Amino acid sequence: MVRLPRRREEPNFRIIKRIIMANTTLEHSDALSRSLKAMQETNELLGEKLVLNMGPSHPSTHGVLRIVLELDGEVVTKATPEIGYLHRGDEKIAENMHYNQFVPYTDRLDYLSPIANNVAYALAVEKLMGWELPPRGKAIRVICCELARISSHLLAIGCLGMDLGATSVFLYTFTEREKIYNLVEQLSGARFTTSYTRVGGQTRDLPPAFIAMLKDFLETFPKAFADVDNLITRNRIFVDRCKDVGIISKEDAIAYGLSGPNLRSCGVDHDLRKKHPYLDYQNYDFDVPLGSVGDSYDRYLVRLEEIRQSIGILHQVLDRLPSGPINCYDPKSTLPEKTAVMGKMEELIHHFIVATEGIDAPPGEIYFGAENPKGELGFYIYSKGGGVPYRMKIRSPSFCNISILSKLLPGSMISDVVTILGSLDPVFGEVDR
Repeated sequence: MVRLPRRREEPNFRIIKRIIMANTTLEHSDALSRSLKAMQETNELLGEKLVLNMGPSHPSTHGVLRIVLELDGEVVTKATPEIGYLHRGDEKIAENMHYNQFVPYTDRLDYLSPIANNVAYALAVEKLMGWELPPRGKAIRVICCELARISSHLLAIGCLGMDLGATSVFLYTFTEREKIYNLVEQLSGARFTTSYTRVGGQTRDLPPAFIAMLKDFLETFPKAFADVDNLITRNRIFVDRCKDVGIISKEDAIAYGLSGPNLRSCGVDHDLRKKHPYLDYQNYDFDVPLGSVGDSYDRYLVRLEEIRQSIGILHQVLDRLPSGPINCYDPKSTLPEKTAVMGKMEELIHHFIVATEGIDAPPGEIYFGAENPKGELGFYIYSKGGGVPYRMKIRSPSFCNISILSKLLPGSMISDVVTILGSLDPVFGEVDR
């Protein structure tokens, strides 16, 4: 069912005037004429459109997004999204620093899953270098990516619920996200902007207490997650606010470059972990949830199921976690061991050269896309050789996902705008870059 805008009936002034004049004396005709003229002016005023600014500081715009809405009553007739309020020039910054120096800037893209951004960027540079991580290094990165996916989807579900009035859901999901932040803090030393990954590996191996903490989380989390599911999945108010709202067809989803849960909710079977496996994802058993309608409710259900699949992947990683090194080795471009640096002059010189000049990247151009929580996060790198990229372009999923707003919002009620935005789950750190 497509929700159609309700039209206001225009009064027929000729019929009204004929009825009134037939029952009125001549001395009242001037007063009647003035009244009828006022009624006609009022009708013309009601037919005008109202232009309303939503944002850029509105709490339901999920960031510094401004949408210029043209309204006919409460029905949106035109929507013009305006972005750029958070632009920092990340791509130009990348062209003026070494590859590893840019890692902390990737934290600030999708700042709700920074540790996954680190991995995607490092994989792109490693593709340029022709490096492949040892099995343990890949397994650690899979742990990072799936924890980030669970954390990001929990926030998407919690904020969507809060936008629609279900505050309890927000509290449930954020309680569980705090536990993931505790795990990330154990892993990297930071909770939010992690900068854990490096080109060629990680800054450090898994700490001794991390495995036990992760196993404990995987045991307790499903019960808390089931409470979230029971609270809103069949809640009448939540379902009515989301079902058949913001329907995106398969054709439109592909044409506008949507990716991630927003694409799969339209029934398009596309997940880079399956289509173009990286980090040995082909060795893990998991399903790709798909929607059937492409509405806001499907987008919620897809994220709900993706959390369950991520839990299964994490169990598999822990069951088969390999031992051995976590970083790849290149005699020219990777840093030597600290013990060797402190004891040998040659290793000290090598460390100094790599730290000051960066990795020795070959000339060429590559593109690598990773299946991040919001969708395909891609990095295009054009290298002329040396430690600094000549050109870098970031393909941010949220930028493409919100490009459909101008087509999707017209015809919706103004209250549905909040639902649609929350279901698309954009993050403006990576929209504006």
